[in-house]
Amino acid sequence: MLDINEIMKIIPQRPPILMIDKVEELIPGESCIAYKNVCINESYFAGHFPGNPIMPGVLIIESLAQTGAVAILSKEENKGKNALFGGVDKLRFKKQVLPGDVLKLEVKIIKQKGPIGVGEAIATVNGKVAVKGELTFAIV
Repeated sequence: MLDINEIMKIIPQRPPILMIDKVEELIPGESCIAYKNVCINESYFAGHFPGNPIMPGVLIIESLAQTGAVAILSKEENKGKNALFGGVDKLRFKKQVLPGDVLKLEVKIIKQKGPIGVGEAIATVNGKVAVKGELTFAIV
């Protein structure tokens, strides 16, 4: 298990855009399981949407991307580098994510050639799929 301080040693994101709170399982270069506690005091809930707060889909995708970045940047040869978005494919939103939810974020690296790779990404709440798709990344 990695705490927030250990996560920040691997990926460059910092609050307020750091979107994962802890890592439960990590296999460097292969997979990562992380969690995001979705709190009502997140600034985006003020406008998305007043009276009906829903976590923006792009921030769920960012949470998944950061989880994948922990997996790929924890490999020895990638330490100190950054992982950037190269694309999003086959992505589907299945469930709204609300304040109070604990978002489980799972990313498995399914292919990589040089600095470019693809991760299979799934975000769930209480075992129900919220978002599923593939994220392409570039290591720089």
